[in-house]
Amino acid sequence: MTKRIFVLDGHPGGDSLMGAIAQAYAHAAEAAGNEVRVLRISQMSFDIDMESGFGSNKPLEPCLVEVQEALMWCEHLVLAYPLWWGGMPAKLKGLIDRVLLPRFAFSYEKGKAWPVPHLTGRTAEVLVSADTPAWYLRLVIGAPGYKVMKRQILGFCGFRKIRFRTFAPVHGSSDQDRRGFLSRAARYGRAA
Repeated sequence: MTKRIFVLDGHPGGDSLMGAIAQAYAHAAEAAGNEVRVLRISQMSFDIDMESGFGSNKPLEPCLVEVQEALMWCEHLVLAYPLWWGGMPAKLKGLIDRVLLPRFAFSYEKGKAWPVPHLTGRTAEVLVSADTPAWYLRLVIGAPGYKVMKRQILGFCGFRKIRFRTFAPVHGSSDQDRRGFLSRAARYGRAA
């Protein structure tokens, strides 16, 4: 059964290992018969500042409207980004702030204690590159950035079956290690 897959390359640089990992995933998912859309944050120009928060009436730039359309279209979201200071790059956080808005991603309804998620029926896979070894990230640090992404962002908006794939350690990795990262990403894409 094929899926509609939206791959968002969240690395702000134009030429990156994370971009190559996202592309390897997308190519393999498409080769497996899925319909795939890829957007790269490095090619987007938008203001990351929400200014006055959710009360802002700031219009979305066309690239952010395109992200919202891809989110509505997809059945499976793939977010790919490097782990910087325990979390996502600022530009990706800015995109999330500007795109996952009330009335689009969730709504507060009178008489309900919890917000109503609007992006239900979708799954997500989060591809993260890191300099920290994956075991250390999870067991010692507790992967706080993963918890935020899973519970306070994707889960809050309705995504379920959220899976994290860590490509690490990048610092000091050899060409063979990096080829292994790309091979793993392609394997995940084929299995999407």
